[in-house]
Formats: sequence, C-alpha cells, structure tokens
Amino acid sequence: MRYSLRQLEVFLAVAHHNNITRAAASLSMSQSAASSALRDLEDHFDIQLFDRVGKRLQINELGRVVRPRAEALLERARSLENELMQHQTPGHLKLGATLTIGNYLAVELMAKYMANHPGRKVTLDVANTSVIVEKVANFELDIGLIEGESNDASLEFIPWLEDELVVFCAPSHPLAKKTVLSDQDLQSAGWILREQGSGTRQAFDWAMHGLLPSLNVLLELQHTEAIKRSVKAGVGISCLSRITLQESFVNQSLVELNVAGRDMHRQFYLVLHKQKFRSAGINNWLKMCINREQTVP
Repeated sequence: MRYSLRQLEVFLAVAHHNNITRAAASLSMSQSAASSALRDLEDHFDIQLFDRVGKRLQINELGRVVRPRAEALLERARSLENELMQHQTPGHLKLGATLTIGNYLAVELMAKYMANHPGRKVTLDVANTSVIVEKVANFELDIGLIEGESNDASLEFIPWLEDELVVFCAPSHPLAKKTVLSDQDLQSAGWILREQGSGTRQAFDWAMHGLLPSLNVLLELQHTEAIKRSVKAGVGISCLSRITLQESFVNQSLVELNVAGRDMHRQFYLVLHKQKFRSAGINNWLKMCINREQTVP
C-alpha cells in the first residue's frame, strides 16, 4: 500500500485547519513531520491536494473529491480498532443540534445514551440549521438534529419528529383578545423573529408565504428566550415551536394566537453525511431517536 493512515490523518487535519502548523498541533506531531507526511502522500501519487497561498493551504478540487473517502476510511479504521478493544461497544459521539432541539430535546437523549454506555462521552454543538448542516458536511459532527431543510446532496436527511409553530403574544397585547387572526392582523402587528438561516425562520417564512414582504419585522434574534422575553415585555408578537412555549402557556405569561389558513406544521430531521461510516455509537443513537419518536404522543 502506497499510503498510510497517518498520512490520511494529516491530509484531513490540514483540510480542516488550512494550516500545517495547526494541523500538526491537533495531531500532536511536529510541523516538519506533518509536512513530510503530506508531501510523501502527494509525491507517491504525483498529485497536489492543496493550493499553496502564502502560509495557508486551501484544499483544491482533487482534495475535495478525496476528502470524504479518506474520512470514511479512517472512520472504519477507528471503528475496527474500537471493536477489537471494546467488543463493538458504542463510543463517543459528536452531535450538533439546532437551538430548539438542543435546548429542549437533545439533553434528555444525551443523558440516556451516557446512562446506557457508562464512560462514553457525548459532545453537543448548538447552532442554527445552516451551521449544523455545514459542520456535518465537513465531517466535524457525527450527526445533526435539525429543524430546517437543505439541498446538500452529500447529506442524508432522515425524518424524525413532527413539530408545530405557534404564533403568540403577551396577555396585554391587543391581539390577545381576538379569536382568530386575519392576514390584516398579521400585517399590522410588529414581529420578533428568529434569524435567517434558522430552521424556525425557514418554517415561518414558508407558512407566511404571500405575506412576507408586508410583515413588519421589528427584531431578529438568535435565542428563543430572548424572543419570549421581548414578547412578554410587549415589544411585539412572535412565532416559535410549541415545545418552547408549553410552560409559558401553562403559567399564562404568554398567550397562543389562532392564525387562519396557515400551515404551521414542520418536520425535524436527523442528518448524516452519506459517506460517513455508521459506527456502533451512531447506529445506537439513531435507534434511540426512533424509539423516542414512537413514544411521542
């Protein structure tokens, strides 16, 4: 074999960091050893995987083609090593979740996974849909739990839970007294919405098609709690997932508004790279998510 797994590790680290020094540090190697490993890999096959721009290494077209195959090969090698050492016991997981899922659903699943597999660590990266999708596509995360959709052909999107968006306001807001909101009510209100790129905003924009240009958007905020507090303060009305509002509806600090003729339902997804090797840990996580879906009323 004309290449080594170590050379592939160096290639992937450089692809991630775009810098040989940081790549070497991430692998606990000297810079000269990492440079030599990458140079040997390219020289053996008379290829160039990066464009050199000063001290920066930018992955080129051939490198982008090779990258997912190298990632998959290393994942299989690591899985084989884990199976030999741990008898196919699920290992550590790197997860990403959108804000709604990360704050209200993912923690429960993480606790269950770690309880079932003592000593196994689960890390969680919480961001909006576009960021999580990008990180899964770049092999920075094993699995993403997202609220929105994407057209990235390199990824597999597995339908997971069904969700519903809810329009709401403070009890003192004039619209709180209305039985049903008309399109005119929606256009006259001031809105506090999630930022562009979030799954919640994507679903809201879809539900409000035909009205978007005429909606009065006062604020765009990244965090659910900031939006709820702004609405409670009477700044405007908003629209979020029902699971983020249940407690506020029970204690009547916020009021649900009935919107006529708008489909507010959406789908949560599990997202993986199509070429990502499905380790025992990934398969276990997927089964656990599916079991949770079957128990949700």
